[in-house]
Amino acid sequence: MGRQQADHLDPATPQAREDTARLFFALWPDEASRAALDGMAQSSREACGGRAMKAAHIHLTLVFLGNVAARRIPELCTLAAGVVAPRFELAIDRVTFWPHNRIVWAGPGVCPDELRRLVEVLEEALQAAGFGFDARPYLPHITLLRNARAAPPPQAVAGIGWRIADFALVQSLRRDNASVYEVVQRWPLGVCRT
Repeated sequence: MGRQQADHLDPATPQAREDTARLFFALWPDEASRAALDGMAQSSREACGGRAMKAAHIHLTLVFLGNVAARRIPELCTLAAGVVAPRFELAIDRVTFWPHNRIVWAGPGVCPDELRRLVEVLEEALQAAGFGFDARPYLPHITLLRNARAAPPPQAVAGIGWRIADFALVQSLRRDNASVYEVVQRWPLGVCRT
């Protein structure tokens, strides 16, 4: 799928700052999964240095939309409500490092078919509705650390089993010179909505 540009505005323009929202679809962990992922981030920080993600912001991005006209948020919510996909288990069993941006991240060793299909269904619906999104090949990852000084040691990771029961539309906001993520709305998986 090609990258779509409809309704994207240059974020530096005053109109973009006032009339757009920076959005993405994500898996948003329940409290137990969030605590386990935060523990993984804290132990990684001890080994790698850097800055751990705030526990409240830990997530797995499904589709990054970027700046979207705020008037289209209800349309995105309607689109998401039409997504039918099963619940599934996500095994977070590896921690690795991107040296180019100094990010330590966690993810599944193998992307489950259900996760890949959820991303495909969302991208197809977004493309059909004329929404722009980042259409790079999908690699499920959860950012644990930013500005890490070293890669994590090559040791076995105690896996985390995350039961995926829903997905969310999330808005990225700037507050007090920091990014804050707020869930706009969530939709359950494994529910027939016809």
